[in-house]
Amino acid sequence: MRGGGVVAHATEGVWGLACDPTHRGAIEHILWLKQRAPTRGLIVVGATASILKPWVAENAQDAWASALETWPGPTTWLLPAAPGIDNYLTGGGAQIALRVTAHPSSHALAATAGGAIVSTSANPSARPAAIHGWQVRRYFGRQIDFVLGGHCANPGTPSTIRDATTGQTIRGKSNG
Repeated sequence: MRGGGVVAHATEGVWGLACDPTHRGAIEHILWLKQRAPTRGLIVVGATASILKPWVAENAQDAWASALETWPGPTTWLLPAAPGIDNYLTGGGAQIALRVTAHPSSHALAATAGGAIVSTSANPSARPAAIHGWQVRRYFGRQIDFVLGGHCANPGTPSTIRDATTGQTIRGKSNG
């Protein structure tokens, strides 16, 4: 991944495509594989919260505290992005989607890759997310570099996405 490769991996709910979040070419490859518009942004998954902290704006301490209450786990938070974050990660907006994973394979992949990875569902846009490794292979064949073994912890249930500034649930279960 450090050289620009794309790895498929099991996550909490669906299979994901992962790459180095600082490697623009790898991010572009994932967007191409998924046929996804760069304006939609991508999720960055960390092995620890401390790895993700520099990605968050300094004046977002309350929002950061909200995220910390649910991590590690399957909740992705939209947080105010620190200056200089790649537009492909933020979708060109002011927020970045971050999650500290509790899934053993995702955690190990992020930790091995330097602490953080892009992780987006392993499916072309408008197609169902893969919940098995064989589905990833069917979708992408040899267009990805490696399929890491593993199983989804809660198959078919993508992570909840919440806005840390407003508390609004964007996708998944509401906590309020």
